[in-house]
Amino acid sequence: MNSINRRSVLLAGLGAAGAGALAACSSGGGSGSASGNALVSPTASAVRAADMKRKATGRRKKITLTAAPAMIDLGAGVMPKTWAFDGRTPGKEVRLSAGDTLVAELSNQLPDKTTTSIHWHGIALRNDMDGVPPAVQSSVRAGSTFTYSFIAPDPGTYFFHPHVGVQLDRGLYAPLIVEDPREPLSYDDEWVVLLDDWLDGVTGTPDEAFTELKRGMADMGDMSGMDMGSGPSASSSDDSMGNMGDMGGMDMGSAASPSASASSSGGMSKKFMLSGATSTLLGGDAGDVKYPHHLINGRVAADPGVYTGKPGKKVRLRIINAGADTAYRVALGGHKLTITHTDGFPVQHQEVDALLVGMGERYDVLVTLDDGVFPLVALAEGKNANGLALVRTGSGSKPSATVRPKELNGMIMTASQLRAADDVRLKSAKTDVTHRIKLTGNMMKYDWAINGTPFDMAKPEAHPIVIEEGQRVRLDFVNTTEMWHPMHLHGHTYQLGASGPRKDTAIVLPKKTVSVFLDADNPGQWMLHCHNAYHGETGMMANVAYKA
Repeated sequence: MNSINRRSVLLAGLGAAGAGALAACSSGGGSGSASGNALVSPTASAVRAADMKRKATGRRKKITLTAAPAMIDLGAGVMPKTWAFDGRTPGKEVRLSAGDTLVAELSNQLPDKTTTSIHWHGIALRNDMDGVPPAVQSSVRAGSTFTYSFIAPDPGTYFFHPHVGVQLDRGLYAPLIVEDPREPLSYDDEWVVLLDDWLDGVTGTPDEAFTELKRGMADMGDMSGMDMGSGPSASSSDDSMGNMGDMGGMDMGSAASPSASASSSGGMSKKFMLSGATSTLLGGDAGDVKYPHHLINGRVAADPGVYTGKPGKKVRLRIINAGADTAYRVALGGHKLTITHTDGFPVQHQEVDALLVGMGERYDVLVTLDDGVFPLVALAEGKNANGLALVRTGSGSKPSATVRPKELNGMIMTASQLRAADDVRLKSAKTDVTHRIKLTGNMMKYDWAINGTPFDMAKPEAHPIVIEEGQRVRLDFVNTTEMWHPMHLHGHTYQLGASGPRKDTAIVLPKKTVSVFLDADNPGQWMLHCHNAYHGETGMMANVAYKA
């Protein structure tokens, strides 16, 4: 890996994953429609039959999750009112072994008759437990309970969160770790690292942010006076990442943030909308929303959490991006990271300085700890802000909240450069059907959609992408927009290209196409959507539905 030019690795293009290998793949058909197609319902016999095939240990893990208002302590005196599971953010880690059954009772104690649900992100579970109302279950009404019960079939790093409105951008999330009873990796300890962008209870609520975003930029009149981030900022330094070999330990936190400037024009102030956030890694526009804080394990950068270990010990980091609008570039100062998994599935190991994690993505890495105090930095890509945690194995002073270790500018790995481990690579097979998933919309009108039609959750079966059980399916994510989108498929993993990693969430860069393959082996109706919470809620979502 060291022989690969850093610039070429960085700019190889997430959007071109497996393009050459895909050219010879067969193709058949386009997106399906509801006409003449009876769809497998979430409670159909085919769903039960698929569930019976899952290898089960017979063990049951019972938990109770209470969703309710809470005042939480993010450190440094930041104590917002939000919604959380059992009064804490992140929620308490849930851990079980592959094949165990999770029995989770959700008690909805949210205010104002607010409904909610839980989606078990990345788990290939039975369809009626997927937590997407009203497509696969009824909303859990305020004051009532709902019990989720499902087998967790695959080991890996997962998390859970609501799938109603923009509740994802509150404090309702927690890690879900499915252990491998035959764990092949050797390490001394684990550290689960949850990344999140935070505004709730500080500058407003996610619902208020969504209301402002939906108005789009078109109503702002003359934008000539608007701060578009053209001045010196971390955004512009992100743009120069193509020449990373010359950057050394550049401090990307020294300039003013565009998000800190009042974006106004014609007297119209934008409280939540972020303009001028750019990143070469993300192909341009890095995000929509201004966040006052970026968290690691529920702590602000000014008052970081600390992992205490011993020099020479090998630690497995399970990194989860639970954010709503922010990709994070993650590095541990003074250390190399060895990527072992992404989205729960093993990859051929790669040693890197840093990695890019989109919303909904997870990465497992191994690191051998040095002696001292080291910053784990989650740089909010293109936004000139960061989350921070500390690793302490010996004496040393605490780094500043805006520390930028040189590893952030070193060898940065993205999913398109990874390869699936041999034992999880899809078997060679003829493609039975290809669906073109056209990502549409723009920031001006804020009209994000798939194939030009915003998804209507009240009519989930209106415009399905129809597949059949047993098919090898190819999805071509065609991004026609000026912004990147992390595309997440429920209930399945897909493979990037012919030999790329197995994923359930993949970054699709602006004006690029990413082709993925999956085996249709989990009947039901499954959401496919952008994991930017605001894009998905606007309508960049579709129903991948099995034909009955």
